[in-house]
Amino acid sequence: MSIILQSTVGGFSTQFMRRLPLVEQAMREHGLEPSEFVISKDYASTATIPIMGPFFYAYSVFFGEETFTVTEPNDMVFLDYFYKRVLAADEPPELPGRPGPMQRFFRWMSQPV
Repeated sequence: MSIILQSTVGGFSTQFMRRLPLVEQAMREHGLEPSEFVISKDYASTATIPIMGPFFYAYSVFFGEETFTVTEPNDMVFLDYFYKRVLAADEPPELPGRPGPMQRFFRWMSQPV
């Protein structure tokens, strides 16, 4: 089964629908069942310029007792974010590439004289 999609703003883009099976496959590979997830798409705010409509959408993800909401400009940016969250479940946290100034200072201070 697939992720349940809901929208109050006319549905999801064609490109989103084409890539969704790849995300669902990655979910299964990481031990998540896509049918337990619901993604809801709504306007993030009212239109500031009536002719143009809102610039952002609120994407809410429901699974089990958990939920989170992110605001993104379009479906593909959201799908990329969601995909990265799925992959992050098994990956160690990213470490900064270059130590910050305080880390360099403490490392310098801890060296023997």
